[in-house]
Amino acid sequence: MNRPQERVDRAAQRPSRLVILGHPVAHALSPVFQRAALRDVGISVTYDGEDIAPSHLADALVRLAAEGAGGNITIPHKEAAAALITQCTPAARRVGAVNTFWTEQGALVGHNTDVDGAAATIRALVAGTDADGRDTRVVLCGAGGSAAATLVALHDLGYHHITIVARSTARAQALSARLAIPTRIVMYDAIERVVGGAGLVINATPVGLRDDAFPMAVTLLPAGCAAFDVVYRPGLTPWIAACREAGRRAEDGLRMLVEQGAAAFEAWFDVPAPRAAMWRALNAVPTTYDSR
Repeated sequence: MNRPQERVDRAAQRPSRLVILGHPVAHALSPVFQRAALRDVGISVTYDGEDIAPSHLADALVRLAAEGAGGNITIPHKEAAAALITQCTPAARRVGAVNTFWTEQGALVGHNTDVDGAAATIRALVAGTDADGRDTRVVLCGAGGSAAATLVALHDLGYHHITIVARSTARAQALSARLAIPTRIVMYDAIERVVGGAGLVINATPVGLRDDAFPMAVTLLPAGCAAFDVVYRPGLTPWIAACREAGRRAEDGLRMLVEQGAAAFEAWFDVPAPRAAMWRALNAVPTTYDSR
């Protein structure tokens, strides 16, 4: 397979249509807020979900390239898509995952906007707090694809004291080495030892997505520590709900979802994304925090 080429992060031509590829995909919220965004700016392009099994991903990408389509890619296809799409932007190459794509001259271009979504969420969460600085200690739980995008976002925002907590230290070490981002790595059973000095704790694991499990006890978080859960589910994840009840600044993955979608919209069409319309379509508003 050809080595992926690096490309700019804007589509040269408007997609013929938009899709989101996943397995499953029926639960995806992207069609809801992206259709609202398209209506708001008056762009007559459809956005649909396609449930694609992993064994059919390559054929689906070939078909979409022939159609001149664009769209998004979600679990479990992001890393596989990065390997299949031969033209990738620097963002996609860096993270090793594609969540956004478009077609140019009959070939797909892969991009990654998850970093944009994570960075926007972190900025909103820590604005005006002591966690908005280079000396803040950050604990990142997980070493998978979501952790990769979040780790890049943290690095780009200027955080230098990052501890990865993972069940596999080898996987965490490989992630840190691949991204060339220095981190401290500890096993998950040692989480109590590292959370105590953190100003920001991030869950980038699936814990809490389909059950009421917590990635860590809320009582472990020190006073003033902010919490970010990349997982999104209606009504907040149980961990984020408990963090807010305890008076912590806390965000689930909804803002990240909207912001990565807004960045994708701007990449496809090179116009400002109508974020207010996107939030209205989800019957939600972004959380605001009192400055201190």
